[in-house]
Amino acid sequence: MIYAKHLLPEEDNMIDLESVRMRFPEDTNIIVGQTHFIKTAEDLYEAVVNTVPQAKFGLAFNESSGPCLTRAEGNDDELRNAAIANAQALGAGHAFVLILRNAYPINLLNVMRNIPEVCSIFCATANPVEVIVAKTEQGRGVGAQRTQGTTDPGGVWHPVHRRECLTIL
Repeated sequence: MIYAKHLLPEEDNMIDLESVRMRFPEDTNIIVGQTHFIKTAEDLYEAVVNTVPQAKFGLAFNESSGPCLTRAEGNDDELRNAAIANAQALGAGHAFVLILRNAYPINLLNVMRNIPEVCSIFCATANPVEVIVAKTEQGRGVGAQRTQGTTDPGGVWHPVHRRECLTIL
């Protein structure tokens, strides 16, 4: 447990931190971010289909007011359902999860950053991801993300590897 200082010293607010593992198919990438508007699902959908037409994807966005529903879009039922499951596992308002197949995050990140309601992109990866969620009396919020770190502390990536990777892309 972590204790947060509040503006009023007599209050002792506690923050619970939880690690939520994102679950998505091995042949996909995931983008997790934060936004602030209920039209986000539609805007992100348009961004994907207009930028990478061949992409298969699923998208889910958690509302943060009213009934606090999860809005979902996409053109692939498997990925749409995975995005919904991940967003609901986060349980944090304003969070969105986008799962991509036949596309890479690099194809979309600039377009997504230019959507006015997108506040932050926490991660964009094909690696295993855990999202750190903070919970207070007010609700839940995404605080950070964790992906797999360096497994070989002495290992150095040689420029030849970069050229090989770029040739594949």
